[in-house]
Amino acid sequence: MVKQFKIGLVVSEFNYDITKLMLEKAVSHAGFLGIKVEAVIRVPGTFEIPIAVKRLLKRSDLDGVVTLGAVIKGETKHDELIANQVARKVLDLALEADKPVSLGIIGPGATHEQAVSRIEEYSVRAIESVVKTIMSLDASAGNQSGRGE
Repeated sequence: MVKQFKIGLVVSEFNYDITKLMLEKAVSHAGFLGIKVEAVIRVPGTFEIPIAVKRLLKRSDLDGVVTLGAVIKGETKHDELIANQVARKVLDLALEADKPVSLGIIGPGATHEQAVSRIEEYSVRAIESVVKTIMSLDASAGNQSGRGE
């Protein structure tokens, strides 16, 4: 019997008009792929995503985590600071936990209009990235984790 993969989602509520749609698209695409979204954590902004990712990675029932957010360009380089640090920390957490985490965060440098045009692309890619990585790691482990046949 094949195990159904289970994932968690972390979504930033900042730029809610964008991230709300990202969450809807991600959940829909996960369902289409037969992936169960077991948990959703909403955080105030992209900066808070890593702490929620860390919490979800501790759960033994989850195979991976998807992050969703939109870091819009402002008048300063704050968007670059936030996006770069979050991406670095999320990668560190994935390596530490030995579970995949995908980066579905639009930006830095994106205008609001650019972010809106990327909602579906980033949401779908974030789901597919974590699912493909779970499957690759599972296959490379020779199904020793109990998943598979």
